[in-house]
Amino acid sequence: MSDYLFPPLEVFLLAVAGEAAEFPVRRIFCVGRNYVAHAQEMGGEVDREAPWYFTKQAAHAVHSGAVLPYPPGTENYHHEMELAFAIGAPVFRASAAEAQAAIYAYGCALDMTRRDRQQDGKDNRRPWSLGKDVEGSAVFAGLTKAADFGAVGGQRIHLQVNGEARQGAVLADMVWSCGEIVEHLSRYYHLQAGDIVMTGTPAGVGAVLAGDVIEGGIDGLAPVLLTLTDAE
Repeated sequence: MSDYLFPPLEVFLLAVAGEAAEFPVRRIFCVGRNYVAHAQEMGGEVDREAPWYFTKQAAHAVHSGAVLPYPPGTENYHHEMELAFAIGAPVFRASAAEAQAAIYAYGCALDMTRRDRQQDGKDNRRPWSLGKDVEGSAVFAGLTKAADFGAVGGQRIHLQVNGEARQGAVLADMVWSCGEIVEHLSRYYHLQAGDIVMTGTPAGVGAVLAGDVIEGGIDGLAPVLLTLTDAE
C-alpha cells in the first residue's frame, strides 16, 4: 500500500435513485450558450456549427444542500440552473445511437459563476477559469437513471432565489441535445463512466448575495439547493 505525504482527494460521489451504489464523478464538462435566449442576454450568439465547452474540476463539486461562503474575488456571483447528465460507459467517436446509449442518468445542477471574472476573460481573450472553475461552483443533486427519466424534451427547468422566480424554460429549448453533445464531445475525448456534462443554462441568470437561498428544479428530477453565507 502506498504512503502519501498528505491525504489524497476523496472521490466525489452522487446518489442514484433506486441504487445502493453511488456514482463516482471523474470529470466535469460544461456546454456554453446552449439556450438562444441566454446567449442573447449575455450579448452573444449561439454557435450552430457545433457545441463548445469549458471544464470544472471535480474537486470543486458539492452536493445539493450545501451551505457555502460567498466566494472571494468577485462582486458579481451568478446562478446558472442546468440539466446535467452522467456517462455510464466508455465512448469514443460515437455514433448517434452509441452516444445516447452512453447516457446513464440525469440530474439537476448549478453552474455558479464569477461573472465579473468571466467578463475579464472575455475582454482580454483569456481563459474563463477564474470565472467558472470556482471552489464549490458545481452543485449537483442526486441522479435519476435515464430509463426512469425518459426522453428529454418538454420538462420544465426553473430556478428561484429566496422563493422568487428567476429562470424558467423547457429542456426542448436546448440548441444541442444531450445525445448530440456526447456525439460531438467524444470526437475530442475518450469519454468514460464517471464523466458528467452540464448542458447550459436558460435565460434569467443573475447575481446572488450572501444570505441567499438558491433552489432549482427540473420536472422528474431531484431539486438542487445552495445557501450562501457571508464571505470568509
